[in-house]
Amino acid sequence: MSESIATARRASWREYYELTKPRVVALLLLTAVVGMCLATQTWVDWQILVPALTGIGLMAGSAAALNHLVDRHIDARMARTLRRPLPTGALSPRKVLGFAMIIGTLGFVILELLVNRMTAVLTLASLVGYAVIYTMYLKRATPQNIVIGGIAGAAPPLLGWTAVTGEIHAYPLLLVMIVFTWTPPHFWALAVHRAKDYERAEIPMLPVTHGIEFTKTCILLYTVLLTVVCVFPYLIGMSGWLYLVGVTGLNIGFLAYAWKLKFNAGKFTAYNMFKYSIWYLMVLFVLLLVDHYGFS
Repeated sequence: MSESIATARRASWREYYELTKPRVVALLLLTAVVGMCLATQTWVDWQILVPALTGIGLMAGSAAALNHLVDRHIDARMARTLRRPLPTGALSPRKVLGFAMIIGTLGFVILELLVNRMTAVLTLASLVGYAVIYTMYLKRATPQNIVIGGIAGAAPPLLGWTAVTGEIHAYPLLLVMIVFTWTPPHFWALAVHRAKDYERAEIPMLPVTHGIEFTKTCILLYTVLLTVVCVFPYLIGMSGWLYLVGVTGLNIGFLAYAWKLKFNAGKFTAYNMFKYSIWYLMVLFVLLLVDHYGFS
């Protein structure tokens, strides 16, 4: 009896944890940390670092849970998502909504009381942008959903900066632009790989509405644009030579994937590019961090 109760508790914890999309949130928090660190020449005070990351993480997890809730019927029709807690019936919509409201409210209160109001409000705007504007409207309304809605997911570097300074500055906005430009080739690569899933779910992703070849062209063009945008931190003196050398290598790899996807794609080229894009963004922000403290 006690063993089955313990197993049920572990399963329940894991299901709620899955709602928060922890790997996505971890990447967002990494970009937020870099935004914080670039705002100061010393390490960020833990009295700001801990509550800021906690608040941003809780509100990002709330947005993810709301995304699960709104998309539950779509998720049930796609192979990639049909095992999520809501499609399987492991959690009810009511429980998911309550969970999202609790952690979202808690995150906002933490940011408001322990960080600053600007960060709390901007994080709330990001939550609304992703969970409401993107998930409830843009995703179903236009093949440019990822492009327009990408600004919400690109906000964490700015949130990190404002957590430390209480001000908006051109530097974090440039980081936002990098993530914003990275988002379309990242998601469209997955959409190409899962085009039949999106078509079955009747989601107007670009490969469904305009065809896979057109999407591959857009991926290549956005990757070229991303390569240009990623040079700007060095050009404006925000980062040094270590970042420039590192990001050049990353961009060569990304361009190689985009070129292969367009002109010589194999069965798993799109998915491999999607996986590379995740590592690309992680390493890029780590490079910014190391360059800032070690070679500034």
